[in-house]
Amino acid sequence: MAFGIKRAELNLWKQEVDAGNIAFLTHYWVDDRFPGCSTVTKVGCSDLEKLKLWGRRYGLQPEWLDLRGNYPHFDLFGDLQKSILKAENLLEQLERLEKK
Repeated sequence: MAFGIKRAELNLWKQEVDAGNIAFLTHYWVDDRFPGCSTVTKVGCSDLEKLKLWGRRYGLQPEWLDLRGNYPHFDLFGDLQKSILKAENLLEQLERLEKK
């Protein structure tokens, strides 16, 4: 279950993904399969080769891609999420949720 984002943020992420750009969206998220994780960052791009290449820079495997629906993406959690957001200079996406 996703929450903590505005529709405009989600729509912008979808537009960026559709345009073939690497796009990041961080939101609150609860899933019993991942205890201790309260946020997820979705890193999407409609250009699968571009997304796979981006993922390889961080050790992400192509088989980890979520290809369901219209927006292919990697899901980032925990320490990996934080380190990638920091490397991408996007840590504020996570920090704004942690402050609430």
